[in-house]
Amino acid sequence: MSNAHDTLIGNVPATIISLARFQVTPYEGRVAEFNIATWLHLPGLANVAVSLLISYQDGATRREVVIDHGKVNTHGKILLSSVARLPVKQKIEQMQVRLRSATPAGGLLVEELFVQAVESAQLDTRQALA
Repeated sequence: MSNAHDTLIGNVPATIISLARFQVTPYEGRVAEFNIATWLHLPGLANVAVSLLISYQDGATRREVVIDHGKVNTHGKILLSSVARLPVKQKIEQMQVRLRSATPAGGLLVEELFVQAVESAQLDTRQALA
Protein backbone atom coordinates (compact mmCIF):
# COMPACT_ATOMS: atom_id res chain seq x y z
CA MET A 1 0.00 0.00 0.00
CA SER A 2 1.51 3.32 -0.98
CA ASN A 3 1.21 6.06 1.63
CA ALA A 4 0.31 3.43 4.24
CA HIS A 5 -0.77 4.43 7.72
CA ASP A 6 0.23 2.23 10.67
CA THR A 7 -1.88 2.17 13.82
CA LEU A 8 -0.79 0.46 17.03
CA ILE A 9 -3.24 -2.25 18.10
CA GLY A 10 -1.27 -3.37 21.14
CA ASN A 11 2.11 -4.13 22.69
CA VAL A 12 2.90 -7.79 23.36
CA PRO A 13 4.07 -8.34 26.96
CA ALA A 14 7.61 -9.66 27.41
CA THR A 15 6.22 -12.62 29.36
CA ILE A 16 4.39 -13.86 26.24
CA ILE A 17 7.46 -13.34 24.05
CA SER A 18 9.69 -15.23 26.50
CA LEU A 19 7.42 -18.31 26.33
CA ALA A 20 8.10 -18.91 22.62
CA ARG A 21 10.24 -21.89 21.62
CA PHE A 22 12.62 -21.24 18.75
CA GLN A 23 12.88 -23.61 15.80
CA VAL A 24 15.84 -23.78 13.44
CA THR A 25 14.86 -23.83 9.76
CA PRO A 26 17.11 -24.31 6.73
CA TYR A 27 16.15 -21.03 5.03
CA GLU A 28 15.05 -18.62 7.77
CA GLY A 29 17.44 -19.63 10.58
CA ARG A 30 15.89 -19.34 14.05
CA VAL A 31 12.14 -18.76 13.99
CA ALA A 32 9.55 -18.19 16.73
CA GLU A 33 5.87 -18.74 15.94
CA PHE A 34 2.92 -16.95 17.52
CA ASN A 35 -0.84 -17.37 17.08
CA ILE A 36 -2.26 -13.89 16.48
CA ALA A 37 -5.91 -12.90 16.24
CA THR A 38 -7.67 -9.58 16.56
CA TRP A 39 -11.26 -8.41 16.12
CA LEU A 40 -11.34 -4.73 15.18
CA HIS A 41 -14.02 -2.08 14.75
CA LEU A 42 -13.00 0.65 12.30
CA PRO A 43 -15.88 3.15 12.01
CA GLY A 44 -15.86 4.99 8.71
CA LEU A 45 -13.53 2.53 6.97
CA ALA A 46 -16.09 0.16 5.44
CA ASN A 47 -14.74 -1.75 2.42
CA VAL A 48 -11.17 -0.54 3.00
CA ALA A 49 -8.32 -3.06 2.59
CA VAL A 50 -6.13 -3.45 5.69
CA SER A 51 -3.17 -5.57 6.80
CA LEU A 52 -2.22 -6.95 10.20
CA LEU A 53 1.48 -6.99 11.00
CA ILE A 54 3.93 -7.59 13.80
CA SER A 55 6.88 -5.28 14.33
CA TYR A 56 9.67 -6.19 16.72
CA GLN A 57 13.20 -5.38 17.72
CA ASP A 58 15.80 -8.11 16.98
CA GLY A 59 19.03 -6.84 18.52
CA ALA A 60 19.78 -3.58 16.70
CA THR A 61 17.46 -4.44 13.79
CA ARG A 62 13.80 -3.42 13.58
CA ARG A 63 11.77 -6.08 11.72
CA GLU A 64 8.17 -6.48 10.61
CA VAL A 65 6.18 -9.45 9.37
CA VAL A 66 2.79 -9.21 7.66
CA ILE A 67 0.28 -11.59 9.26
CA ASP A 68 -3.02 -11.23 7.40
CA HIS A 69 -4.89 -9.04 4.91
CA GLY A 70 -8.58 -8.35 4.57
CA LYS A 71 -11.30 -5.88 3.72
CA VAL A 72 -13.31 -4.18 6.45
CA ASN A 73 -16.98 -5.19 6.20
CA THR A 74 -19.87 -2.76 5.67
CA HIS A 75 -20.32 -2.47 9.46
CA GLY A 76 -16.70 -1.36 9.90
CA LYS A 77 -15.54 -4.64 11.47
CA ILE A 78 -12.85 -7.16 10.60
CA LEU A 79 -11.27 -10.29 12.08
CA LEU A 80 -7.62 -10.79 11.17
CA SER A 81 -5.65 -13.85 12.27
CA SER A 82 -2.85 -16.25 11.39
CA VAL A 83 0.36 -17.80 12.65
CA ALA A 84 3.22 -15.30 12.66
CA ARG A 85 6.64 -16.77 11.81
CA LEU A 86 9.23 -14.34 13.18
CA PRO A 87 12.83 -14.82 12.03
CA VAL A 88 15.27 -13.99 14.84
CA LYS A 89 19.04 -13.52 14.81
CA GLN A 90 19.42 -12.35 18.42
CA LYS A 91 16.36 -11.80 20.65
CA ILE A 92 12.77 -10.61 20.17
CA GLU A 93 12.05 -7.41 22.09
CA GLN A 94 9.40 -4.69 21.94
CA MET A 95 6.91 -6.70 19.89
CA GLN A 96 3.86 -4.76 18.68
CA VAL A 97 0.73 -5.71 16.77
CA ARG A 98 -0.09 -3.06 14.15
CA LEU A 99 -2.74 -2.32 11.55
CA ARG A 100 -1.72 -0.93 8.16
CA SER A 101 -4.22 0.83 5.92
CA ALA A 102 -4.26 3.34 3.07
CA THR A 103 -6.57 5.56 5.15
CA PRO A 104 -5.81 6.63 8.75
CA ALA A 105 -7.74 4.49 11.26
CA GLY A 106 -8.82 7.33 13.54
CA GLY A 107 -11.58 5.64 15.54
CA LEU A 108 -9.97 2.21 15.89
CA LEU A 109 -11.57 0.06 18.59
CA VAL A 110 -9.78 -3.18 19.49
CA GLU A 111 -12.57 -5.53 20.53
CA GLU A 112 -10.20 -8.45 21.12
CA LEU A 113 -6.48 -9.15 20.74
CA PHE A 114 -4.98 -12.61 21.20
CA VAL A 115 -1.25 -13.43 21.06
CA GLN A 116 0.16 -16.80 22.14
CA ALA A 117 3.36 -18.72 21.43
CA VAL A 118 2.57 -21.72 19.18
CA GLU A 119 5.09 -23.88 21.05
CA SER A 120 6.15 -23.08 24.57
CA ALA A 121 9.77 -23.24 25.70
CA GLN A 122 8.50 -24.11 29.19
CA LEU A 123 6.82 -27.24 27.82
CA ASP A 124 10.24 -28.54 26.71
CA THR A 125 11.65 -27.93 30.21
CA ARG A 126 8.78 -29.82 31.87
CA GLN A 127 9.18 -32.76 29.49
CA ALA A 128 12.91 -32.92 30.22
CA LEU A 129 12.20 -33.15 33.96
CA ALA A 130 9.64 -35.97 33.58
